[in-house]
This record gives sequence, C-alpha cells and structure tokens, in this order.
Amino acid sequence: MTTPNTHKLLLLSDTDNVLVALGPVETGPNPVSDGTFVDVKQPVTLGQKIARVAIVRGEKIRKYGVPIGSASVDISPGDHVHVHNIQSDYTPTHSLTETAGGTHA
Repeated sequence: MTTPNTHKLLLLSDTDNVLVALGPVETGPNPVSDGTFVDVKQPVTLGQKIARVAIVRGEKIRKYGVPIGSASVDISPGDHVHVHNIQSDYTPTHSLTETAGGTHA
C-alpha cells in the first residue's frame, strides 16, 4: 500500500469498480490507495469517479461496495464515470446546472 497522502485515487471497497478522486487528478498513471496505478484518461476534480476496471454497458457501477447505478455505455479503465456514462437505477439523473436552475447543454 502507498504511504498516506501519496495516492490520488481512493478505493472505498475491494468490490468497487470505480475509484474516487482525492483532489485534482491529471491524465496518465496515478497512484491508488491499494498500491496499484490507474491510467486516467480525462482530468477530474475532487470527488469524481474513475473506472477502476472495464465496465460493460448495463453493468452495475459499484461504489462503497454497493451498486449506485448502471453503465449506459461501455466504460474503459481510467475513464471518468459520471452522468454522461452512468444512469441511476433509483432516481432521475440530473446535472448540477439542472438542479441549480441552469440549463444542460
């Protein structure tokens, strides 16, 4: 395992197929809390999800060891996982601008 504060991505549960950004994460190989590395494809910010492994369309997205939605398209390892490629199985999916009264492009 990496030493504290050296990893940029957090694995919350061994069964998760996504990782959580601990702050800004740039593209390229980035250290994970379990001692592995993931080649991040798009830069992300604090709290955003990155695919830990390949996730096929329809597969459950697992975070905290539980399903939080389903992949709406195939997702490659290192891809940003968000409303553009995941759908909620529980509530309607909204973007922050929609919930803040803005419009969604």
